[in-house]
Amino acid sequence: MSDMFTTLKEMLGVEDKDVQIEFALESAKNIVTDYCNIDEIPTSLETTVVRMAMDIYRNERPGETEKPQAVKSVSIGDTSTSFGDVASGDYTQSIVKNYEKQLKRHRRLTF
Repeated sequence: MSDMFTTLKEMLGVEDKDVQIEFALESAKNIVTDYCNIDEIPTSLETTVVRMAMDIYRNERPGETEKPQAVKSVSIGDTSTSFGDVASGDYTQSIVKNYEKQLKRHRRLTF
């Protein structure tokens, strides 16, 4: 097991979901390597990858039968709240924006 996997597992406080944790970690690694146009995760980005994997695990809930729900609209007068499915493509874009500052330092431009 990698150090990032062990750290992620401890940070999540999860004992028995190794497959789901590994999936979240691999997803975060793929997002980082694709965005930065790099082949390997540098040591200086490992914490960022673990944080991204935590967000992916908590928000996408891999291995769960139900899709994650998100608030779609809120009305204050006479209180109304509606929920809908989270689109995974939208979440991937938002997670990159959350960590863009850290990722830009390692990004390589391709032509």
